[in-house]
Amino acid sequence: MQSLPASLPVLSIMVLVPLTGAALLWAVPPLRRQARAVALVFSLAALAVGVWALCLFDTTRGATIQLAEARPWIPALGTSWALGVNALGLAMILLAAFLVPIVLLASWGEVPADRQALFSGLVLVLEAFMVVIFAARDVFLFYICFEAMLIPVYFLIGGFGGPGRRRAALKFLLYSLAGGLVMLLGVMALLVYGPGGETAYHLDTLAAGIAAPTGVRRWIFASFFIAFAIKAPMVPLHTWLPDTAEQATPGTSVLLIGVLDKIGTYGMISLVLPLFPEASAWAAPVIVVLAVVGIIYGGLAAIGQDHLYRLISYTSISHFGFMVLGIFVGSRVAATGAMVYMVAHGLSIAGLYLVTGFLARRTGTVSISELGGIARVMPLVAGTFLVSGLASIALPGLSGFVPEWMVLTGTFSVSVPLGVVAALGVVIAAVYVLLPYQRVFTGAPAPERVGGTDLDGREKLVLVPVIAAMLALGLAPAVVTDTLDGVAEQISTVTSQEQAASAALDVPTAEGTRQ
Repeated sequence: MQSLPASLPVLSIMVLVPLTGAALLWAVPPLRRQARAVALVFSLAALAVGVWALCLFDTTRGATIQLAEARPWIPALGTSWALGVNALGLAMILLAAFLVPIVLLASWGEVPADRQALFSGLVLVLEAFMVVIFAARDVFLFYICFEAMLIPVYFLIGGFGGPGRRRAALKFLLYSLAGGLVMLLGVMALLVYGPGGETAYHLDTLAAGIAAPTGVRRWIFASFFIAFAIKAPMVPLHTWLPDTAEQATPGTSVLLIGVLDKIGTYGMISLVLPLFPEASAWAAPVIVVLAVVGIIYGGLAAIGQDHLYRLISYTSISHFGFMVLGIFVGSRVAATGAMVYMVAHGLSIAGLYLVTGFLARRTGTVSISELGGIARVMPLVAGTFLVSGLASIALPGLSGFVPEWMVLTGTFSVSVPLGVVAALGVVIAAVYVLLPYQRVFTGAPAPERVGGTDLDGREKLVLVPVIAAMLALGLAPAVVTDTLDGVAEQISTVTSQEQAASAALDVPTAEGTRQ
């Protein structure tokens, strides 16, 4: 794959900025008293570097790896510090850089001041890992950061949040470690069956050929895919998510579900498909069925929830079903929709979790059965929840409409039955958003709710950029869809029906070699 080198190591700088902020917070005690402000400054600096990277990126060549840089790391193992981004990688990095300062600003009200330095430092370290993961061009580097990011996430979940946070953090860690262990076997196999050399783990080197029998390649494919399916999260490997979202702080859930879980779908696109095209095509029919099951199951499970955080987490399981369906169904339109969906979902989930957290601080509960009539007391809270919810269920003009429409349109072009079942998820989505809204926000408020305060200035500052981004993506989606279209072409080529049929029949591929 063609790569365009960077004149300056922009991506490495974007990694170093939040790491420097975290190091200062933990190494310089006087700064801890101003932890909120210090962390916010460094997160905004990282966002500025992200904008700089965007300015250097040629959006007309979205499928090309740009801002590339490579330095030897462990030559004996064939690993390197190799970074570079295509349009999807840059979009995910910008999403992370956009949400981190919003989460830090929101945490001023949800994290005690004496623990703010620890929380803020962990968020900044996590941001650095996110940048490396979405930019890594070396599989070993990707794997190391994929595992290392569990450390700050574990402490963010287990150290902050609800009374059951430690159990939830342990469940998250066990699931993630299990996926990482499976992936490790695949990473080790790549060293055995890959081309070898000083860049043995570089994606370009591996994409040139993995000299392994078909069965072994499919096994390596499965090791990567299972790890990403846990992260995504796909049914039936999803059960860690509702417990984690119920106990974590809203800000942690925003980063976990809005950005980190996208590593699952990003890994499918950037590692699984280019490295294992035959195995991906072979497994695609099963994967798309599981994706559709996730769409329906996640939506129905959300309808049955009384806890708002759990409800939002189940809606995410349904949304991830749409993303995975778009990636593997074999349609260029659906693949573009899936990638835009990754960004749109990050925005809507941020709005839902953050405004629900603001509601919880005012009412002391997120149980739907204990709430009612909130719109009369807190109209801004109600309005923000409704807008975010409508964005998540693809109301035209908001961020979720175009990607969901593209996934469904592309799916129908490949398989009408799959498209019909997936479309049922749209109907279910209207129920799981509008019914809770009616129960929580409409009607007469309970006497103890009367006189409650609405959003304050800081909370408005947190939510306004999120709402604005939803509107921008909803009203001008072509800016993103056109840039991602080249990446989508590569995806759909791998997972097309023709190649799937070729793999199933074990006939010669386009290169003329028998799989």
